[in-house]
Amino acid sequence: MYEEKMTLHTDKYQINMMYAHWVNGTLGRKAAFEAYFRKLPFGNGYAVFAGLDRMIDYILGLRFTEEDIEYLRQQEERYDEGFYDELRAFRFSGDIRSAAEGTLVFPGEPLFRVEARIFEAQLVETALLNFMNYQTLVATKASRIKRVAPDDVLLEFGTRRAQEADAAVWGARAAYLAGFHATSNMRAGALFGIPVKGTHAHSWVQDHDSEEEAFLRYAQALPDHVSLLVDTYDTLRSGVPNAIRTAKRLEAAGKRLESIRIDSGDLAYTSKKAREMLDDAGLKDVKIIASNDLDENIILDLKAQNAQIDIWGVGTQLITAADQPYLGGVYKLVAREADDGALVPVIKISGNPEKVSNPGVKDVYRIVDKRTGKAAADYVALRGEELPAGKPLELVDPAHPYWNKTVEDYEAIPLLRPVFERGACVYARPGLDEIRRSHAEQTGLFWPEYLRKLNPEVYRVYLSPAAWQLRVELIRKYQG
Repeated sequence: MYEEKMTLHTDKYQINMMYAHWVNGTLGRKAAFEAYFRKLPFGNGYAVFAGLDRMIDYILGLRFTEEDIEYLRQQEERYDEGFYDELRAFRFSGDIRSAAEGTLVFPGEPLFRVEARIFEAQLVETALLNFMNYQTLVATKASRIKRVAPDDVLLEFGTRRAQEADAAVWGARAAYLAGFHATSNMRAGALFGIPVKGTHAHSWVQDHDSEEEAFLRYAQALPDHVSLLVDTYDTLRSGVPNAIRTAKRLEAAGKRLESIRIDSGDLAYTSKKAREMLDDAGLKDVKIIASNDLDENIILDLKAQNAQIDIWGVGTQLITAADQPYLGGVYKLVAREADDGALVPVIKISGNPEKVSNPGVKDVYRIVDKRTGKAAADYVALRGEELPAGKPLELVDPAHPYWNKTVEDYEAIPLLRPVFERGACVYARPGLDEIRRSHAEQTGLFWPEYLRKLNPEVYRVYLSPAAWQLRVELIRKYQG
């Protein structure tokens, strides 16, 4: 789908650790890493997992070329020549399990797991986190916007403000899977099959002797797709009246004006007046598009003012996730191969309690209460643990006993699915529209209190008793 050489898209300390493992003869030891985030972005009640598709392409393309190796030779560490031979033979041979893109996810639960030789698992950390962190952030922002305008058309307009080309196209994809309807970016449309929409710029109007002439010539060029930007000079005294005159000429030719776009000023007042003017002219089917640094907060406020806006063009605030431009996902070692070949759990202990990791290889389940059809909680259990069949599930949080609950009759949906096994991709990659539909369906599993924009109820993620006990034991072992 998207081919680019990205093997060196990693941090130097990954290469240094790989080299140290090669020197010490430990490069073949198995290790398990899990990725998760500690805090939800934007004060939201959930996040939307994204980035898996690019992760898969990255893993499939992992090869050290002679050009890569020549660059490594130039580093001050002066790696041994034998290390380069190891890199030439490098292929990812491990296992990856991951949540599906579009899945609603929560703090502290594994979103993907890598089990491989430490030599491989260490290399891929930087890139996998990079893809997950950015795309999950934008998908979450897009989903928030979708929540406040569920019945309106949403257009992603952020390319020119994105942090470089890759952010523009992958951000457009993340927005689309979370509910946006189209993008302005032609490359994203070509790469991913996303519908592409656009009007014209202010420069089109400025490049003509009059606004009316600009509108007419644009309509003559694209008579079946006429959308006019009406705020170059004066929206209500010039732009809308000229758009109406253009619409009447289109009607005489058997065509119609699709929409007008307002990109500045008081969008609530201007859209209401523009709607009146269009309706009075018999143009009730002409849509009104609004843009101008919109986000979910401004859109919600405009809707509260009964703004007459049908289509929202959202750019800078979405593609840059401006109010929180990072997710903070981490990739932590949870188990390592001991000298006897067993995979033993490990823990990271920190002076910051929220940074203490949960040891051991784990699976994640979404617990759906069959009586209500709604998600009751997520449940993180050690691999191999069996959930009690036909019995109530006790959800216990020793650190916060007042959060404890019992689910009598439930379905446990596993969230981590096989993606790679022994280096081979075993995942049937869904199409983007399928991911989009799945995301929309998933929101129906959650009570609206968890999804609301302002002060959402906290959706709980529980550790199984065995996973909690392992954590306690390892803390005591290293701090006792």
